[in-house]
Amino acid sequence: MNITEPSFDEAEIALLRECLDSKWVTQGPLTERFERLIAEKHDVKHALACTSCTAALHLATMALKLGPGDEVIVPAFTWVTSAHSAEYVGAKPVFVDVDLSTYNIDPERLEAAITPRTKAIIAVHLFGLAAPMDEILAIARPRGIQVIEDAACAIGTTYKGRLVGAIGDIGCFSFHPRKAVTTGEGGAVTTNRDDLAARVRSQRNHGATGAPDPSIEPHGPWTMATFDNLGFNLRLSDIQAAVGVAQMGKLDRLLSERRRLGRRYSELLTEVNSIARPLGGDLDGHTYQSYVIRVLEGGRMRRNALMTALANQKIQTRPGTHAVHRLGYYANKYALKPEQFPNAALAEDTTITLPIFPGMTEDDQNQVVKILRAVG
Repeated sequence: MNITEPSFDEAEIALLRECLDSKWVTQGPLTERFERLIAEKHDVKHALACTSCTAALHLATMALKLGPGDEVIVPAFTWVTSAHSAEYVGAKPVFVDVDLSTYNIDPERLEAAITPRTKAIIAVHLFGLAAPMDEILAIARPRGIQVIEDAACAIGTTYKGRLVGAIGDIGCFSFHPRKAVTTGEGGAVTTNRDDLAARVRSQRNHGATGAPDPSIEPHGPWTMATFDNLGFNLRLSDIQAAVGVAQMGKLDRLLSERRRLGRRYSELLTEVNSIARPLGGDLDGHTYQSYVIRVLEGGRMRRNALMTALANQKIQTRPGTHAVHRLGYYANKYALKPEQFPNAALAEDTTITLPIFPGMTEDDQNQVVKILRAVG
């Protein structure tokens, strides 16, 4: 049993055929269509597709003009590129420990980490559960600190009824195969701010800044774009966008199925007292990109034994994610110790991501839970 599986059918094939028949396969009309669907779903003014959520985060830090001397607060338990995006622009990631009931950033520890150099907070909506945005914004807004929503796991996730990706200044999404919607690889930036959208649009396209002034020379076949910015090639192709358009047509069904499966896991595991279930935060808005449990007894060895028992039955699992401060690059560069962020370290050592995917049957879930009950 795989940890997850994408949901593909004739809808993707039909749109891929449409794309190939058009002969337009780079960023073009299907990418624009995909972007409109993302923007409409998340009730946001701008959605700009790009090559990955890593690219989206990089574009976000550039659009916010972060750089050397700036500090960017990042949860210590997250995928590594949440922190990398600060490094890419020469800023310093400042780690903050997480709340073990949600795996998201702890607001009290966040406020204690603010300094005069803090210019941005990366609010990660980990595993499909929204971060505590009210508390984050209450800390950020009076200080003029900008908020990046790392919504890699969180397409369709809501926070107190509001869709993520439009609550902070700028949002970043992933369409990796483990996400609810996939384009193979891909990402998107969302924002309601015209200035940020213009910078992202330029910087994902080599730094292009539009056509030259026609008063200098009339436009014609000879006209080429101006390049007043330093940019990158981070464009999504129409081939990928074709898959994305088809996937967006299924989004509500896919999220409904994930929510049903996530809630059923929580019910089935009620009496397994050695396991912590994901029960914190705004559960009504949780989309269960991952269903992550935590072993309460026996630490990493016990967690590994459970994962081995599942693997022996051909059931794929993974740890939740990284305690980023323990990774070599950050530990060495900033002289960080594992004990500085104990909840993040504990979460890395004791979490298990269980299989959850479209088409997963109750028998599949029962098999997973049976092993957890027997071994746990």
